[in-house]
Amino acid sequence: MKNVIDLLVDRLDGLVPRHAVVLGSGLGSLVDEVSSQIRIPYSELAGFPLSGVTGHAAELVAGYLGREPVIMLSGRSHYYERGDAKAMRFPIEVLMGLGVQSLVLTNSAGSVREDMPPGSVMQITDHINYSGMNPLVGEEGDGRFVGMTNAYDGDMALAMRNAAIRCGIPLFSGVYMWFSGPSFETPAEIRMARVLGADAVGMSTVPEVILARYFGLKVAAASVVTNYAAGMTGAELSHEETKDMAPVGGRRLAAILKEMLA
Repeated sequence: MKNVIDLLVDRLDGLVPRHAVVLGSGLGSLVDEVSSQIRIPYSELAGFPLSGVTGHAAELVAGYLGREPVIMLSGRSHYYERGDAKAMRFPIEVLMGLGVQSLVLTNSAGSVREDMPPGSVMQITDHINYSGMNPLVGEEGDGRFVGMTNAYDGDMALAMRNAAIRCGIPLFSGVYMWFSGPSFETPAEIRMARVLGADAVGMSTVPEVILARYFGLKVAAASVVTNYAAGMTGAELSHEETKDMAPVGGRRLAAILKEMLA
């Protein structure tokens, strides 16, 4: 841990970001908004997981959004890759060690709502851990009993909404339900998700929210809607559709995050 933090401090050359962003499937283009870039592949950071999912670049990008220093993790490792809910534990702990105070998580998701079409951006206000997996299993001490009533920071949520207003970009809000993947959900599961109160479904983010709260980071999160969920249109779902549609909403999310953080 210390070796990786020391390496990053040296490579960042005086840059001290307070904010970090994790980029989801197909959203790597958000790093284009970062100026004075410092790019470090995960392969050079011992302990960082190398994702095997297309659409994830697997590199750390540091620099400025406007005048605000930030770190972006372009790509994440998912539970479904190795059956490990704590796959992103080490990178998030490293962010904390670097002095990061807030973490913005992004993902591509399927919409459960007819009024939230592909290309939309949804602020995550709460989540449902339908997978039942938890990245804190095996941790010791009372710190593992993390309260999740206010998992998504109220001030950051307000900042995101205000940024969307200033940008003139519609911003939905809702509950994200985590399925383990990698197979997509069935139409019956989507009907269940709707009954349980979900607005969008996906295969990431929730473990990172739990880990971030465990390490004391403030959290905000947003989904880029890439498709209607299973059974809503009759069409079969695919990862290619996710990658193709992510940049559409990704451009909107990039503008919101730039305004929010800068």
